[in-house]
Amino acid sequence: MPQLHERSNTATSFTGTSSMGDTEPSSNKNNPENPDPNGPGIASYPARSAVLGGGLSVQRALPLWQRRLVGAWCFADHFGPLNFRDRKIMDVAPHPHMGLQTVSWLFEGEVLHKDSLGFEALARPGGLNLMTAGRAIAHSEETPERNSGKLHGLQLWLALPEGERHRQPSFDHYPELPVLEPGGGRVHLFMGELAGQRSPARAFSPIVGAEIALGSNASMNLPLNPAWEHALFIIDGLVLLDGQPLSPGALHYLGTGRSVIEMRTTIPSRAALIGGPPFGEPVLIWWNFVARSADEIQMAREDWEQHRRFGEVRAYKGERLKAPSFSARPLASG
Repeated sequence: MPQLHERSNTATSFTGTSSMGDTEPSSNKNNPENPDPNGPGIASYPARSAVLGGGLSVQRALPLWQRRLVGAWCFADHFGPLNFRDRKIMDVAPHPHMGLQTVSWLFEGEVLHKDSLGFEALARPGGLNLMTAGRAIAHSEETPERNSGKLHGLQLWLALPEGERHRQPSFDHYPELPVLEPGGGRVHLFMGELAGQRSPARAFSPIVGAEIALGSNASMNLPLNPAWEHALFIIDGLVLLDGQPLSPGALHYLGTGRSVIEMRTTIPSRAALIGGPPFGEPVLIWWNFVARSADEIQMAREDWEQHRRFGEVRAYKGERLKAPSFSARPLASG
C-alpha cells in the first residue's frame, strides 16, 4: 500500500534507537528507547490521517515524528471499519516497493492483491498476505468485484535487514495462523513469535505481530521479551495497561524492559501488538521505498518511471501510479 496524498519529496532517515525528522535529527532524549527512564512506561503518539487510492482514509501510526520504528516495523496504517455498497472502496493502482515486507491483515472484508510476479491472492480475516519486496516488486490492492460490503484492517511494513534487502522478491499467502487463548480473549499471531508460539509467516528479523481480542470485563497477561521494544495500537474499545487507559487513534509505545503486559477491559476491545529488538541499522524511507541512501532511492524512482526492474502488474485494469518528484536533504548523523 503506497503512501498517497501524504507524499513528501524529501526523504526521512532514522535508526532503531534514534529518530530523525524531515529537517533535523531528534535526540534519544526526546525519543527514548524507554518512555520512562526509571523503567518501562507508555508514550502515546496520536496517529495522523492520510488518504489512499479510491479516497480511502487511514490512520497512520508509523512512521510518526516522535517514533519512526518499533523493532523492524516501519509503517502501520489502520483503515475502517467501513460499510459500502456499489463502490470500489479500495483501489490502489500498481506501485513499486523495495527493501521491505508488506503485511496485510484484515478484521473484516476482502482485499485482492495482484503483483508483478503474477500472483493474485484474496486477503480475508484470519489469513495473511505477505509480500517480500526485496530488490524490487510492484503490486496493486483493490476491493474485489464480489465482496461483503465491509472493510477493516491493517497494512504494515517491515524493514528488511542489510543481508536480506537485495533478495529476490516473493509473495506468500497464509490462510490460517496460530491462535492463542491465554485467558480473557484470543490472540491471532500473524508474524513472529509470542508466548512460545511461532507464526509460519516468513520473517527476516526477530519480531512479533499479533491481533489481541479481549472480552468485556476481561483481563489478559502476555509474556514479552524484555530485550525487545513493543507498541500497542488499539483498534476498537478501551484497554487498561499499567492503570492507564489506552484508546484508539494512537501508537502506544511501551519501550523495552517489559517481561509481561497485563491488559484489562470494561468493554469488548481489540488491539494490535508489534515489537522486536531495536533495529540498529540506518533506514531511509521515501514514498514506497526503504533504502539506506538517497542515491538508492533516486535510482529506484528512475527505474520505476522508465519501466525497469520492478516489472508490470498485468492483471490490474488501469494505469499505474507515477512517482512523485524527489529531492534529498543532507542527512545528519544520529
